[in-house]
Amino acid sequence: MKISELSRRTGVPVASIKYFRRQGLLPAGRATAATLAEYGEEHAQRLRLIKALTTLGGLSIAATREVLGAVDQAHSSEGALGAVSYALPVPVAGQSPAAPGEETGAEAAAGAEVAELLAELDWRTPDTSPHVQGLTSALKELRRLDAQYAPGELAAYAKLAEAVARLDLERAAGLDDPVALAERAVIVFAICAPVFELLRRLAQENQVRRRVADGGAAAAAPQ
Repeated sequence: MKISELSRRTGVPVASIKYFRRQGLLPAGRATAATLAEYGEEHAQRLRLIKALTTLGGLSIAATREVLGAVDQAHSSEGALGAVSYALPVPVAGQSPAAPGEETGAEAAAGAEVAELLAELDWRTPDTSPHVQGLTSALKELRRLDAQYAPGELAAYAKLAEAVARLDLERAAGLDDPVALAERAVIVFAICAPVFELLRRLAQENQVRRRVADGGAAAAAPQ
């Protein structure tokens, strides 16, 4: 296909396609003349991934180049998923100012809680994972606000998260191509995560309304 058709199929402007090519994100097409080139389905697939990383994932061109390089070198679906997961921004809890000397103790306590939780769940996550560090920061803030969760409560939430993770990976089942898998991963991480959070809030709203209604019904019942 010509570059104009590639643009129509992917929704990426011709100028952007040429820019991505100059930046080394998109391989050159097969030259058919001095100023013409033919593009294939692999170019369309790569453009969809680039678009997902830069628009949905919010990655810079440099970060996108690194992810694409990691995906190209991935020898398994796990490698492709890991490249995307580690590249996308890690959710970070808002933090209030710490009192002098408080930071070190809170960090150590939160780190111990995370390590204990991961050991209890038998999750295979390295200490260097940005998600471990992000969770540590979030628990540190909960401690600072005196709203920390007991280990049993955290484990209950973690098991729900594990069930969601299984559903996420089931949706990616059958995708053996690293580029297609990486594109699906960006969609899951960038779009499905907000969808899940909104479902959680809707469920909370439903629970609150039901409890209010049940309380009203109990008060109106004859004694």
